[in-house]
Amino acid sequence: MKYIFLSIGLLVSGMAAGQNKLPVIKATSKSIAINDGGFLDKNAWSLSPKTRPDVYTADRTRQTKWVTFYTDIDSIRVKVKPGTRFDFVILLNGKDSCFTRIASAIPPESKRNTTQKNDTIPFKLTAFNAIAVKAVLNDMDTLNLGFDVSSFDFHLTRDAIIKKTKLLSNHADVLADKAKPNFNTMNKAEKLQLGTAIWHNQEILPTGITSHEMDGRFGWNLFEGKQVEVDYDNSRIIIHNQPATGLKGYERSKIGFVRGFGYANGAFEIAGKKYTGKFSMDTGSEQELIVDSGWVARNNFPTDLKLIKSSVLHDPRGTGYQIRIVEAPLFRVNGFPVANVATLILTGKNPVGFEMNFFGNGLLKRFNMILDFKNDYLYLKPNKLSA
Repeated sequence: MKYIFLSIGLLVSGMAAGQNKLPVIKATSKSIAINDGGFLDKNAWSLSPKTRPDVYTADRTRQTKWVTFYTDIDSIRVKVKPGTRFDFVILLNGKDSCFTRIASAIPPESKRNTTQKNDTIPFKLTAFNAIAVKAVLNDMDTLNLGFDVSSFDFHLTRDAIIKKTKLLSNHADVLADKAKPNFNTMNKAEKLQLGTAIWHNQEILPTGITSHEMDGRFGWNLFEGKQVEVDYDNSRIIIHNQPATGLKGYERSKIGFVRGFGYANGAFEIAGKKYTGKFSMDTGSEQELIVDSGWVARNNFPTDLKLIKSSVLHDPRGTGYQIRIVEAPLFRVNGFPVANVATLILTGKNPVGFEMNFFGNGLLKRFNMILDFKNDYLYLKPNKLSA
């Protein structure tokens, strides 16, 4: 296969308004492979001629990187940095123009919300360690959503969409058993309110995965460029549009990103040895720690820790994952020690598709937490649940 590489350096603003003539590449198949900063996904994209433009949001990073689209006969390579976007056309079978945009996950500074007002979202910590938030949809439908820092956007379970909302375009026919639900043509939420925070014209995505007893979840990227304070002592989330103050007692560490998942470093201390890894903040999980099978093997992680439980978990597609939960004597995050931590060890492939460990909310709930998505820092301070 012969590829024609077109390299576009977005070194100034990179905004599409500055493009006088859109680059064109060719395709005879709707299937597109994408290499995003070195991560190749062979089935990443399907062409949609009716969507103008069809936006691909590059994985979040503050570093300049390359994103390459591969059709079956052609390709385009674009340099992306925070705040940029680039438009081009993929000509399908010589006749259908697919207008496509590659956009940075970090918006331009001028498009960020710079209001002085902070929003407060009350929550309840459930028996399953979920951060449960009351959401009001279109001023009429009440939903329970879990705040999951390892997730993205707004998601609702298919059952909740049918029974608790009117988002389905064929909702009346579904309720009358005259049609099957069409989750591909859902209406946007005209208004979605969590505490004092409000979103308008918001896309809602269906899901089969959420925390126990939740109707859905909302993710970290809704708060890009802001600081999110999770205050377990007072059961509230505060969205800081300006830098948070009163940080006495907090310790901070850098947040990194892999494929859009934010992570911080943590370390086990076992028999005089340290085992350090990257841990994504999975506040949607009731577990304390979850470690990747590849990381376990690569770091020669001890296999003789006290066994708490062994079982098989199933995802919504019915795929089984054998797991073991062991007791680790000591774990440190942001310098704070946590003793006798229940650690779930995956024995198969990681469900996210790449190596990553996770802080579950069984551990994170012991700390009041500030997630700084403007400067990419994690602040932690022990709270009343740490005793």
